[in-house]
Amino acid sequence: MKIAATIQARTGSSRLPRKVLLPIVGKPMLAHQVERIKRSQLIDEVIIATTTNPDDDPLVELADQLGVRCFRGSEDLVLDRIVSALQRFEVDVNVESYGDSPLVDPTIIDMIIGLYLKHQDAYDYVTSGVKTTFPPGLEVIVYPSRVLYDAQAVARPEERELVSVNIISRPERYRILNVEAPPWYRYPDLHLEVDTAEDFRVISAIYEALYPSNPYFVLSDVIDFLKQNPALAESNRHVPRRWKAYRQDD
Repeated sequence: MKIAATIQARTGSSRLPRKVLLPIVGKPMLAHQVERIKRSQLIDEVIIATTTNPDDDPLVELADQLGVRCFRGSEDLVLDRIVSALQRFEVDVNVESYGDSPLVDPTIIDMIIGLYLKHQDAYDYVTSGVKTTFPPGLEVIVYPSRVLYDAQAVARPEERELVSVNIISRPERYRILNVEAPPWYRYPDLHLEVDTAEDFRVISAIYEALYPSNPYFVLSDVIDFLKQNPALAESNRHVPRRWKAYRQDD
């Protein structure tokens, strides 16, 4: 069984162009994310899933530098891009990831993968992202490739811009398990993804404070740092989040 993490990444972000290549402590933001995912004990392969747009050529070069796979597909039909990447590299289980999440925690990744592997006969999709309990940007999504292939087969044309939303929007078809954060990680108002310049300043400050002395810092270190710097934690909470439309939050 091959377990791979696909990272949806492109340079054409509307709110913060080329964000995945912006430098943080001397490395592109996406390189930090790959570095953290590679520390997972259960992921066999990392795949940067980018587009055929020539503007994304630097992502192909970065993948080569980092020693990870790269797949190029449709810029707009992201569902088709990820399905094709999974088929090309013969992936059995996909850990769906986004290029705006440079603080993913490998221990949480392995916990969610482990739950999927233990309960794969009972669930088609295991995630921490149906309801927001972990800090946004720490979501983990795990499912067998065959489930996404099935979702592609029934997706309407307008739904192909998104990927696993095509699974969670059909609870009558797929068995879904949402994993809520334990109390020590339950900080749904700490926004640790990068959508805007405000987000990037928060993430940069975290890396500048923690990475030089401990490149292996984990989510608890981030939470402690932001507790000590409440103004920083507050600085990006006003940013509108498009993903909220797809969550089952109260």
